[in-house]
Amino acid sequence: MKKFLLILALATFSFANAQKGTILVGGNISYTSEKSEFKFGEEKENTFSFSPKVGYQFNDNWTVGGEFTVASSNQDNGIEEVKNNAFKIGAFVRYSVPLNQTFSVFADMGAGFQNVKNKEYGPGNAYSKSKADGMYVGVTPALFINMKNGFGLNFNIGGLGYETLSFDNNGADYSRFFFNFGKEVGIGISKNF
Repeated sequence: MKKFLLILALATFSFANAQKGTILVGGNISYTSEKSEFKFGEEKENTFSFSPKVGYQFNDNWTVGGEFTVASSNQDNGIEEVKNNAFKIGAFVRYSVPLNQTFSVFADMGAGFQNVKNKEYGPGNAYSKSKADGMYVGVTPALFINMKNGFGLNFNIGGLGYETLSFDNNGADYSRFFFNFGKEVGIGISKNF
Protein backbone atom coordinates (compact mmCIF):
# COMPACT_ATOMS: atom_id res chain seq x y z
CA MET A 1 0.00 0.00 0.00
CA LYS A 2 1.41 3.36 -1.05
CA LYS A 3 0.43 6.56 0.67
CA PHE A 4 0.78 9.93 -0.94
CA LEU A 5 0.77 12.99 1.28
CA LEU A 6 0.09 16.32 -0.33
CA ILE A 7 0.40 19.46 1.72
CA LEU A 8 -1.80 21.94 -0.15
CA ALA A 9 -1.46 24.81 2.22
CA LEU A 10 0.62 25.47 5.26
CA ALA A 11 0.91 29.07 6.26
CA THR A 12 2.11 30.60 9.45
CA PHE A 13 1.55 34.21 10.26
CA SER A 14 2.97 36.04 13.21
CA PHE A 15 3.08 39.66 14.18
CA ALA A 16 5.54 40.39 16.95
CA ASN A 17 7.50 43.19 18.52
CA ALA A 18 10.97 42.12 19.56
CA GLN A 19 11.07 44.34 22.63
CA LYS A 20 10.07 43.99 26.26
CA GLY A 21 6.48 44.97 27.12
CA THR A 22 4.88 44.17 23.75
CA ILE A 23 2.16 41.84 22.49
CA LEU A 24 2.67 38.86 20.17
CA VAL A 25 -0.24 37.80 17.94
CA GLY A 26 0.19 34.91 15.54
CA GLY A 27 -0.78 31.43 14.51
CA ASN A 28 -0.96 29.03 11.62
CA ILE A 29 -3.37 27.55 9.11
CA SER A 30 -2.82 24.13 7.56
CA TYR A 31 -4.52 21.78 5.14
CA THR A 32 -3.46 18.20 4.40
CA SER A 33 -4.88 15.76 1.86
CA GLU A 34 -3.91 12.08 1.73
CA LYS A 35 -5.05 9.39 -0.73
CA SER A 36 -4.36 5.65 -0.42
CA GLU A 37 -5.09 3.32 -3.32
CA PHE A 38 -5.87 -0.37 -2.83
CA LYS A 39 -6.55 -3.19 -5.27
CA PHE A 40 -10.34 -2.76 -5.01
CA GLY A 41 -10.74 0.81 -3.81
CA GLU A 42 -9.22 3.90 -2.32
CA GLU A 43 -9.26 5.90 0.89
CA LYS A 44 -9.15 9.70 1.14
CA GLU A 45 -8.43 11.86 4.16
CA ASN A 46 -8.56 15.67 4.40
CA THR A 47 -7.50 17.65 7.46
CA PHE A 48 -7.80 21.39 8.19
CA SER A 49 -6.55 23.24 11.27
CA PHE A 50 -6.31 26.82 12.54
CA SER A 51 -4.08 27.70 15.52
CA PRO A 52 -3.98 31.32 16.76
CA LYS A 53 -1.87 32.48 19.72
CA VAL A 54 -1.54 35.68 21.75
CA GLY A 55 1.30 36.42 24.13
CA TYR A 56 3.01 39.10 26.19
CA GLN A 57 6.75 39.69 25.70
CA PHE A 58 7.87 40.43 29.26
CA ASN A 59 11.59 40.29 28.40
CA ASP A 60 13.61 40.84 25.21
CA ASN A 61 13.93 37.05 24.88
CA TRP A 62 10.84 35.62 26.65
CA THR A 63 7.15 35.61 25.71
CA VAL A 64 4.26 33.87 27.51
CA GLY A 65 0.69 33.55 26.34
CA GLY A 66 -2.26 31.42 25.34
CA GLU A 67 -2.84 29.22 22.29
CA PHE A 68 -5.91 27.63 20.75
CA THR A 69 -6.36 25.12 17.92
CA VAL A 70 -9.47 23.99 16.05
CA ALA A 71 -9.17 21.10 13.59
CA SER A 72 -11.47 19.06 11.40
CA SER A 73 -10.80 15.92 9.38
CA ASN A 74 -12.80 13.67 7.09
CA GLN A 75 -11.78 10.11 6.13
CA ASP A 76 -13.74 8.17 3.49
CA ASN A 77 -13.05 4.73 1.99
CA GLY A 78 -16.30 4.40 0.01
CA ILE A 79 -17.86 2.10 2.62
CA GLU A 80 -17.31 3.98 5.85
CA GLU A 81 -16.85 7.69 6.56
CA VAL A 82 -15.24 9.09 9.73
CA LYS A 83 -15.50 12.76 10.72
CA ASN A 84 -13.35 14.20 13.52
CA ASN A 85 -13.55 17.61 15.18
CA ALA A 86 -10.89 18.60 17.68
CA PHE A 87 -9.75 21.56 19.73
CA LYS A 88 -6.81 22.37 21.97
CA ILE A 89 -6.47 25.18 24.48
CA GLY A 90 -3.37 25.90 26.51
CA ALA A 91 -0.42 28.12 27.26
CA PHE A 92 2.94 28.61 25.58
CA VAL A 93 6.38 29.99 26.37
CA ARG A 94 8.68 31.31 23.62
CA TYR A 95 12.41 31.91 23.95
CA SER A 96 14.00 33.99 21.15
CA VAL A 97 17.70 34.58 20.45
CA PRO A 98 18.84 37.09 17.80
CA LEU A 99 21.90 35.78 15.94
CA ASN A 100 22.51 39.02 14.03
CA GLN A 101 20.37 41.73 12.37
CA THR A 102 19.06 39.25 9.79
CA PHE A 103 18.63 35.94 11.65
CA SER A 104 16.98 34.90 14.92
CA VAL A 105 16.08 31.51 16.33
CA PHE A 106 13.21 30.77 18.70
CA ALA A 107 11.55 27.80 20.35
CA ASP A 108 7.90 27.54 21.40
CA MET A 109 6.85 25.17 24.18
CA GLY A 110 3.12 24.67 24.57
CA ALA A 111 0.98 22.59 26.92
CA GLY A 112 -2.72 22.26 27.62
CA PHE A 113 -6.04 20.44 27.27
CA GLN A 114 -7.41 18.77 24.12
CA ASN A 115 -10.77 17.33 23.06
CA VAL A 116 -11.77 15.15 20.08
CA LYS A 117 -15.24 14.19 18.82
CA ASN A 118 -15.59 11.36 16.28
CA LYS A 119 -18.59 10.42 14.14
CA GLU A 120 -18.57 7.21 12.09
CA TYR A 121 -21.05 6.52 9.30
CA GLY A 122 -21.11 2.93 8.08
CA PRO A 123 -23.04 0.91 5.50
CA GLY A 124 -26.79 1.39 5.60
CA ASN A 125 -27.79 3.53 8.54
CA ALA A 126 -24.95 2.47 10.86
CA TYR A 127 -23.79 5.40 12.99
CA SER A 128 -21.65 5.82 16.09
CA LYS A 129 -20.02 8.70 17.89
CA SER A 130 -17.40 9.06 20.60
CA LYS A 131 -15.65 11.78 22.55
CA ALA A 132 -12.19 11.95 24.15
CA ASP A 133 -10.36 14.35 26.45
CA GLY A 134 -6.65 14.57 27.14
CA MET A 135 -3.57 16.75 27.36
CA TYR A 136 -0.67 17.76 25.14
CA VAL A 137 2.82 19.20 25.43
CA GLY A 138 5.19 20.07 22.59
CA VAL A 139 8.32 21.99 21.57
CA THR A 140 8.85 23.55 18.13
CA PRO A 141 12.14 25.28 17.21
CA ALA A 142 12.11 27.80 14.34
CA LEU A 143 14.25 30.27 12.38
CA PHE A 144 13.28 33.91 11.69
CA ILE A 145 14.80 35.77 8.71
CA ASN A 146 14.44 39.57 8.85
CA MET A 147 13.87 40.76 5.27
CA LYS A 148 13.49 44.50 5.87
CA ASN A 149 12.40 46.74 8.77
CA GLY A 150 11.28 43.85 10.97
CA PHE A 151 9.30 42.15 8.21
CA GLY A 152 10.45 38.58 7.74
CA LEU A 153 9.88 34.88 7.29
CA ASN A 154 9.61 32.06 9.87
CA PHE A 155 10.71 28.50 9.08
CA ASN A 156 10.39 25.28 11.08
CA ILE A 157 10.82 21.62 10.18
CA GLY A 158 8.79 19.93 12.91
CA GLY A 159 9.22 19.38 16.61
CA LEU A 160 8.63 16.93 19.40
CA GLY A 161 5.76 16.32 21.76
CA TYR A 162 3.55 14.05 23.81
CA GLU A 163 -0.23 13.80 23.94
CA THR A 164 -2.94 11.68 25.56
CA LEU A 165 -6.61 10.97 24.80
CA SER A 166 -9.08 9.01 26.91
CA PHE A 167 -12.36 8.06 25.16
CA ASP A 168 -15.65 8.03 27.08
CA ASN A 169 -17.87 4.97 27.73
CA ASN A 170 -14.93 2.69 28.58
CA GLY A 171 -13.31 3.49 25.24
CA ALA A 172 -9.64 3.31 24.40
CA ASP A 173 -6.92 5.35 26.07
CA TYR A 174 -4.20 6.68 23.76
CA SER A 175 -0.80 8.18 24.43
CA ARG A 176 1.55 9.29 21.68
CA PHE A 177 5.10 10.58 21.64
CA PHE A 178 6.22 12.17 18.38
CA PHE A 179 9.55 13.39 17.02
CA ASN A 180 8.79 14.71 13.54
CA PHE A 181 11.84 16.75 12.55
CA GLY A 182 12.07 16.76 8.76
CA LYS A 183 8.53 15.38 8.28
CA GLU A 184 6.74 18.73 8.51
CA VAL A 185 7.57 22.13 7.11
CA GLY A 186 6.15 25.41 8.39
CA ILE A 187 6.69 28.69 6.54
CA GLY A 188 5.37 31.97 7.80
CA ILE A 189 5.46 35.73 7.65
CA SER A 190 6.03 38.00 10.62
CA LYS A 191 6.37 41.71 11.30
CA ASN A 192 8.13 43.27 14.26
CA PHE A 193 6.52 46.60 15.11
